[in-house]
Amino acid sequence: MSNKQNGFAVLGTNRWTNPSEGRGIYLAARKQTFIQGAMILLAAGLLNRILGFVPRIALPRMIGAEGVGLIQLVYPFTIVMLTLIAGGIPLAVAKLVAEADSKGDRRAVSQILRIAVRLAFTVSLIAAAVCLGLSEWISTRIMTDSRVHTAFLTMIPVLPLVAVSSVWRGYFQGKQNMIPTALSQTSETLFRIVLTLLFAWMFLPYGLELAAAGAVLGMVAGECAGLLVLWIQFIRDRRVPHLPPSNTSVNETKKWMHARETGYLKKILDTAIPVTGSKMIGSLSYLLESILTVRSLTAAGVAAAGATAQYGALQGMVIPLLLLPGALTYSLAVSLVPSLSEAASRGDWTTIHIRLHQSMRLAIVTGAPFVVLMGLLAGPICTLLYGDDSMANMLRWMAPLAIFLYMQAPLQAALQALNRPGTALFNTFAGAAIKLILIVQLATQPQYGILGAVIAIGVNMVLVTLLHWVSVARLTGFRMQPLDFLKVSAAMIVMSATALWIWNFNLLAQSSLNLAVASLIAILVYLFLLILFKLIDRHDVARVPIVRRFFHPKARP
Repeated sequence: MSNKQNGFAVLGTNRWTNPSEGRGIYLAARKQTFIQGAMILLAAGLLNRILGFVPRIALPRMIGAEGVGLIQLVYPFTIVMLTLIAGGIPLAVAKLVAEADSKGDRRAVSQILRIAVRLAFTVSLIAAAVCLGLSEWISTRIMTDSRVHTAFLTMIPVLPLVAVSSVWRGYFQGKQNMIPTALSQTSETLFRIVLTLLFAWMFLPYGLELAAAGAVLGMVAGECAGLLVLWIQFIRDRRVPHLPPSNTSVNETKKWMHARETGYLKKILDTAIPVTGSKMIGSLSYLLESILTVRSLTAAGVAAAGATAQYGALQGMVIPLLLLPGALTYSLAVSLVPSLSEAASRGDWTTIHIRLHQSMRLAIVTGAPFVVLMGLLAGPICTLLYGDDSMANMLRWMAPLAIFLYMQAPLQAALQALNRPGTALFNTFAGAAIKLILIVQLATQPQYGILGAVIAIGVNMVLVTLLHWVSVARLTGFRMQPLDFLKVSAAMIVMSATALWIWNFNLLAQSSLNLAVASLIAILVYLFLLILFKLIDRHDVARVPIVRRFFHPKARP
């Protein structure tokens, strides 16, 4: 799951030569600034999120909420395996490559990449073998529904694919070249959409179990496409690394390389292990959430198939809507790691504060209108997308708290970039523990049911974000301006009133058209208020690639 732009733009015009060593001429990949990198990933992320709704809308109509529930039961265990394989390695690679690249040490970059690929691929093969051997036990005992067995087996090939692609994404992230990641992610999304729907439709006549497996197979095929795009770009981006001094012997060269590789392996593990631990808590929390939610609903008197359907609606329909603005927070987090790592190595706290402020302000400002629309118009949105508004109440409950989710990714990336992965680990663990306790306490009660899980997930969003915020503030002295929050809140209130007034006025005959008009006008009013309150100005727009030339031709992000 990666992102690139087209290959012609990836190779820059700068050239590097070393005539004395006779190495020839190498094309240098283009490096983006923090804002450019974030915007490239944002564009790809928004496109992919929007495209990603095609199967999310079509699948429930094709295989129903119960079929979606089967896929969602496989997904959390897959996330645990992927986290174990590549949870912290991409971040470690990005940090080490950024440091080595800033020194022009191409030999180090090559060694870091080679070690990371070997490590991730080896772990992925071991994990795949374990999953294959224990597939029957996992599907019947852990996932609570034996019908997921075929889909689980279909998922296993994705493990080595993601292992390699994640390392390559970390490499390009460290080079501060986000174009390969963007193009790869887009390719993966397009193939996944087409093949997920095609395979699910092909296998549907043979039963719901095989239809769910077909959908998972489409995801695996999409991952293959994304990896292929990354591989092509990596071949184009390869450089001949620096060698040790020419007067060293072959044995001395081997010793020198072995010592360096051992040192880099230690550095990779030093960063990857705590980051993987932090992500593993989130992934295990997600897995336990799926198990406990279904079992708690069953204890509350819901039939097993109904519990699977309700969980499928929550995780397969409601959560994806909330995560739509997450395309921005993901792009900010990915771009933030090398930028903050570089600034921290120089002791440049001014740049760190600027980057944090940019990230947080963008996360809040862009997430706010989604919160308003999903909270106020949850029913019409669910009806339009899924042909059913039974899950609208869940969306209505969760939407106001989603703003905390949008701020969470940049804050966690900041902690990791500033060498505080242990702090992020503790914060994530605390939030996960509270969430699981609340699921068991609330979802088992008939008066709450699935809303008990919704409340627990919402509490987790708020708690983890606040803990991250306090940790970053203590570490860097970073503070947001309270006036910014008041301005955004005022803009949200006016936007809410506008959206409700237009929706209730019922200008057009079709509800879908009324929804589109209400949303569009409300967003325009919100953007006008942002400009009026000076939350964004022409200088902010001037930092955006392509658009910048129309506002500030000489501006530099």
